[in-house]
Amino acid sequence: MKTNQAVEKILAPELQTVGWLNTPHPITLTSLRGKVVLLHAFQMLCPGCVQVGIPQTQRIFEEFNPDQVAVIGLHTVFEHHSVMGREALEVFSYEYRLRFPIGIDKPSDQHVIPHTMMTYQMQGTPTTILIDKTGHLRLHKFGHVNDFILGVSIGTLLAEEIDETGLVQSAPQSKQSDAESASCGSDGCPV
Repeated sequence: MKTNQAVEKILAPELQTVGWLNTPHPITLTSLRGKVVLLHAFQMLCPGCVQVGIPQTQRIFEEFNPDQVAVIGLHTVFEHHSVMGREALEVFSYEYRLRFPIGIDKPSDQHVIPHTMMTYQMQGTPTTILIDKTGHLRLHKFGHVNDFILGVSIGTLLAEEIDETGLVQSAPQSKQSDAESASCGSDGCPV
């Protein structure tokens, strides 16, 4: 899954967490079927996360209808473990007024990389993941995703309809060749 390209037909694995903030109950991806899911993996000591990724995630959480788009943060620590525990994350979340649910990635006993980060083969933080209404991974991008590109990608997934078998039927698109629609640029890939 280590890719910055649009991915289809891969069911997103469940998150492996040891706790949650900003939600009374643990969240599963299965429970979010029928919604588009934005998963934002971050570390609170990551400059790109603090300056760009987390504010972008908070804006998406505030702007999109929660009945249609689920926004989830994933605190996935792979460095400075001793200073980025749950208590520090609680203070960080409070100080930055983060309101979206945040899962704490389950640490690994054998590796410095936590479980969900390894499962999704993330290259670092921030990482943006989009999951469609049927639970399939559609975008996996390390680094910042342009606001416009991310908004269009979410909108495209929202416009898709699900047939009675649970399969995605894409919304009508403009006439582009397959080569044009499959091309990816440095800021991401169209869905």
